[in-house]
Amino acid sequence: MLKSQIWNRKHLLGMADLSREEIISILDTAASFREVNRRDIKKVPTLRGKTVINLFYENSTRTRTSFELAGKRMSADVINMSVASSSVKKGETLIDTLANLEAMNPDVVVVRHSESGAQEFLAKNLDAAIINAGDGSHEHPTQALLDLLTIDNHLALMGWESFEGLTVAICGDVLHSRVARSNAIGLSTMGANVRFVGPPTLMPAQVEEAFGVRVFHRMEEGIKDADVVMMLRLQQERMLGAFLPSVREYYEFWGLNHDRLALAAPKAIVMHPGPMNRGVEITSKVADDLSHSVILEQVANGLAIRMAVLYRLCGVEG
Repeated sequence: MLKSQIWNRKHLLGMADLSREEIISILDTAASFREVNRRDIKKVPTLRGKTVINLFYENSTRTRTSFELAGKRMSADVINMSVASSSVKKGETLIDTLANLEAMNPDVVVVRHSESGAQEFLAKNLDAAIINAGDGSHEHPTQALLDLLTIDNHLALMGWESFEGLTVAICGDVLHSRVARSNAIGLSTMGANVRFVGPPTLMPAQVEEAFGVRVFHRMEEGIKDADVVMMLRLQQERMLGAFLPSVREYYEFWGLNHDRLALAAPKAIVMHPGPMNRGVEITSKVADDLSHSVILEQVANGLAIRMAVLYRLCGVEG
């Protein structure tokens, strides 16, 4: 297990801000909270007296629920603001929402927003710590951190002592994926070799220069000998043009099945940030094959990571 306790940040806005030592600090802290989550009595008084507001402008199940549960398990007061039924739907601006949040004097505000940079705006204008729970197609840092924790748990089983030299293939709709961006940054910081694999229409321009990754446009080439195969959700709700002929054709060329998985390293693990489109990005047989799939483990690690992030941002000494 990696060991470090370095953490001096007020906000968590993106993986691009974090050093290797800071990433290790969160992973190490999350490992201890994972043990808490396995107890019969899972509640600890760590954040008693702290207030956490979950402000989600986009729908989410796993992320919002895990942040809510993370705060409650550490005894924080947790408030969920549902934008669908809030004043935002009545025309309230982000600046007015900010003023109302300030009046509540929260310690942490967890924000998911469709516009890139919304969290940075809040961080500059609100006294509370801000956690980016996803902004547009920009970043999703806690997803990347839970993915790093999951990979870290399996390094020894895959025959690696660290992330150095590990090959991770991130496959599918890279263009619209904040998960791909945050993972590419985090994995590269930890020393892994990152590949983006997907059709040209779903790949950002000048992506190799921007992220320092290798790009493959054929699935078979992209996942060959990869230690980790991370599938991405096809985000059709963000597609305003004709990015692919059909979902059926996408699966034919880019869906992960056992034949394609056989091209990866023998002990490769399969990941997916969810929600999965079974039969589109991945077959049910691969998703449910526990000899390779760690998808449910990612969900469990998401809770531990979000507990660790809240713990660090609330200024608790560790």
